[in-house]
Amino acid sequence: MLSEVNQKPTTQRQPTVIEVDEANFEQEVMARSKDVPVVIDFWAPWCGPCRTLGPTLERLASEAKGEWVLAKVNVDENQRLAGSFQVQSIPAVKAVHNGKIVDEFVGALPEPQVKTWLKRFLPQKGGSLLEAAQAMETSDPQGAAARYRLLLGEDPQNEGALFSLGRLLTLEGESEGLEALRQVPAGTPFYARAQAMLPLADFLAAADQPAEGNSAERYRQAAGLARSGAYSGAMSELLAIIARDRAFHDDGARKALLGLFAALGDEDPLVPAHRRKLANTLF
Repeated sequence: MLSEVNQKPTTQRQPTVIEVDEANFEQEVMARSKDVPVVIDFWAPWCGPCRTLGPTLERLASEAKGEWVLAKVNVDENQRLAGSFQVQSIPAVKAVHNGKIVDEFVGALPEPQVKTWLKRFLPQKGGSLLEAAQAMETSDPQGAAARYRLLLGEDPQNEGALFSLGRLLTLEGESEGLEALRQVPAGTPFYARAQAMLPLADFLAAADQPAEGNSAERYRQAAGLARSGAYSGAMSELLAIIARDRAFHDDGARKALLGLFAALGDEDPLVPAHRRKLANTLF
């Protein structure tokens, strides 16, 4: 299934499509992924969808001219490799960078979707990977998260990526987000915001918990609004709790409100407006 272009000898240029087995996997995939992303295509000759997807991946790899490498693994001949990557159906495609899986999909996606998937972890010209990930958060949060993980694979202490990944996943209710926020290094510009966001995990979880009493019900409603992205309504509910029952949940409404301020940032017009309302409520 290898394209003829990649079978021709080249001068000092690495092939863009390679066949991989257990003997060369460590060198051709894991080691190479420290230089460029490596896309693994788990396939088999008898697999119809593989014969559809394979040529598409090979052509895109060739067109990329080394921006990423395609590694093809015949699962019939490399069952242990397939097992180690928990391949249960094929085609199975996994992107590896710095020795870690950063994204994956199963099945024969059409070419436009494959191209969209590749953009999740490939650096784009004219801007940084961090900026590209931030721009994708609303339209493709999974793609944005994949790019943040890619950045952290290269630099585990990248405070911008740690905060952005933590913020994104925490607002989606995923525990990985809280772990990322806790790893934001002290003394960096994102540290205070990351610390302020930590109470959001418990707050957002309240949307699924039973509530008894007016404050608890408002708190639950506020959490549900925040999880759906209706931040203005969530802030209004939290302000109402602060005004009437400041001690509720160990000052939990104020902490949750400050967490939302930190998540959205002062550039969001909701934040300065509700900061003033909070100040008026407290003082």
